[in-house]
Amino acid sequence: MSARILIVEDEMLVALELECILGDLGHHPIGIVPDLESANAFFEESIDLALVDLNLRDGLTGPEIGQRLGARGVTVVFITANPRLLGQGLAGAIGVIAKPTDEGTVKAAVDYALGVRDGRQVTPPRGLKLFG
Repeated sequence: MSARILIVEDEMLVALELECILGDLGHHPIGIVPDLESANAFFEESIDLALVDLNLRDGLTGPEIGQRLGARGVTVVFITANPRLLGQGLAGAIGVIAKPTDEGTVKAAVDYALGVRDGRQVTPPRGLKLFG
């Protein structure tokens, strides 16, 4: 099943790689968001999953973006080089992947997050630190 996925990432090469991975998996990447101002355009969109970096073009705004999306029912997975900044997690987020990462880890985390969202019994993949 194809999911609508938002990429919140300010490093364009990383964002484009994620976009390609998601497209290859049959999902629909709906946009790349490099900062909080750009994210505002997506807060009313229908989004199944958001992959969110912490430090963006405008600073440490990823957690706020993740919280706002999570409060709207969007499933959130953080992807960051600084996973310790999230502590035990944020409300609405499933977990975090540490950068650098690879295609297999992203695929497994996306499959897991969408499985949880759909209420399926799924096993957490290695490389995804769960919250809660």
